[in-house]
Amino acid sequence: MAGTAKTLLLVFLLAVAATSTPAAATTLTLHNLCPYPVWPLVTPNTGFPAISENTGRLDGAGRGLVSIRFPDSFWAGRVVARTGCSSVPSRCETGSAPPATVVQLVVHAEGQDLAAYSVSLVDGFNVPAVVSPQAVAAGGGQCPALGCAADLNAGCPRSQRVVGAGGGVVACKGPAGYFKERCPLTRTTATDVEPVPQRCFAPGELKVVFCQSAMVNNAAGEPGRIRTVVADN
Repeated sequence: MAGTAKTLLLVFLLAVAATSTPAAATTLTLHNLCPYPVWPLVTPNTGFPAISENTGRLDGAGRGLVSIRFPDSFWAGRVVARTGCSSVPSRCETGSAPPATVVQLVVHAEGQDLAAYSVSLVDGFNVPAVVSPQAVAAGGGQCPALGCAADLNAGCPRSQRVVGAGGGVVACKGPAGYFKERCPLTRTTATDVEPVPQRCFAPGELKVVFCQSAMVNNAAGEPGRIRTVVADN
């Protein structure tokens, strides 16, 4: 990750450590609704154990679905969708390095039964991604879906485009204002936060959806909920 993203992640973790605790979230589910395959890269932060071998491919159009168990202790890390990879994704067009959409996750933090999550576009964008707590018990707090359902590659300013081998735009470097206007429920600078409250207790699952169709308000009026088109496990 570039320096700005590392700074953002450090601020994110310090905020969690100061106010949060062991989350009941035990499962990370990744679901690919994009019309192309992705190769998820699940990376622990320094000092935390790996939870994925990062060699799997998720086929597109909803066929690619995988669940990974979080450790039973405090864990922090990030998820990126790589694209344009070979069968063994040692080389990919996007996702192995910026620009890339980064999902940040913290579970089982110390102090309270709390999970924390965000989607960062600080280092750019490659694939739409939304993170949504699932199986939240009654009284589970404020658990909005956060992220970006829009394809920011389509309208990326010409000077910020990353063009793939096939001639199409496969990633976008910015600018932050363009990202924030299209996807307000993301973090686009080192000091940026989402305009909705998040304090989510004991979700049984954190679900990351690539190419979610839309972000909409739910019946209770809470912003940021996603359409229920993702099958539960």
